[in-house]
Amino acid sequence: MQYRNLGRTDLKVSTVCMGCWAIVGDFTWGQQDEGDALAAIHAALDSGINFFDTAEMYGSGYSEELLGRALRGRRDQVIIATKVSGASLNRRAMRKACEVSLYRLETDFIDLYQIHWPNRKIPMDRTLASLESLKSEGKIRAYGVSNFGKQDLTGLLSKGTVESNQLPYSLLWRPIEDEVQPLCVENSISILCYSPLCQGLLTGKFRSLDQVPEGRARTRLFSNDRLQARHSEPGCEAETLEALEKIRKICKSVGRPMGEVALAWLLAQPGVTSVVAGSRNAKQSRANAKAADLVLPSEVMAELTAAGEKVKEKIGNNIDPWEAQSRIR
Repeated sequence: MQYRNLGRTDLKVSTVCMGCWAIVGDFTWGQQDEGDALAAIHAALDSGINFFDTAEMYGSGYSEELLGRALRGRRDQVIIATKVSGASLNRRAMRKACEVSLYRLETDFIDLYQIHWPNRKIPMDRTLASLESLKSEGKIRAYGVSNFGKQDLTGLLSKGTVESNQLPYSLLWRPIEDEVQPLCVENSISILCYSPLCQGLLTGKFRSLDQVPEGRARTRLFSNDRLQARHSEPGCEAETLEALEKIRKICKSVGRPMGEVALAWLLAQPGVTSVVAGSRNAKQSRANAKAADLVLPSEVMAELTAAGEKVKEKIGNNIDPWEAQSRIR
């Protein structure tokens, strides 16, 4: 396992972070056995993963509860990141949300407290002041944001700074590369990549997009003809399938699983500190962890980048995976 500094802090986080949304079991991910969820967390720890990402909204707090329970007796070994919803960014609401998360997580402090989505109705200087207050009290050690595009991040940087920005980024989803990634690099803001395996597409287990579970076949990669789609765009299913086939062949040539290769490609991109990879059982946790030590030859990196160019062009600069009218601005 490899470790990198989070932003400008001295917090050393594993380059593979365990994302703890999928362990709650919901419409997106399907039923989840609680024993498997706890085993996934334990296996991640045993594989060298020390970074765990959750949110108050995942399972209405159930994800935080599971993580807190799984980490009993091992809290000193980990970096915990959780998120406060955009609706709770005024001072009183944020304090209450933080205290509830602390209770669920069974901890006295949160290592990284993140704004889950921007709230453009609350002045950023007030939000930053609330975060600083929690930090000065020792309730949080550092703070970051999630889903902040160029506009929101530029506005934030005029008032202060943050240590991280969690964004959708993968071989099949690259809109951050044009504007947001350079801004993060310039300001020493760690990029944390969510959906780094594109909700399973980059694991190699789906030979057809029709095999993707209904709850996960609703991003802008998929046609809006699908009943569960939340967007009004035609999607780019043909381009996605073509890219996946190219990636599959590249992975076969290097003799490594697609998931490992996809995560390793991401970890070599500018500004990326960690990939937030979900896992629902011990086997998946161990598989994700292996990507941290995989270094791909430059020619393979170039081939992988080229494989996703048609998808990148079709998606355009809208970072939002789900909505045609981007919420990430």
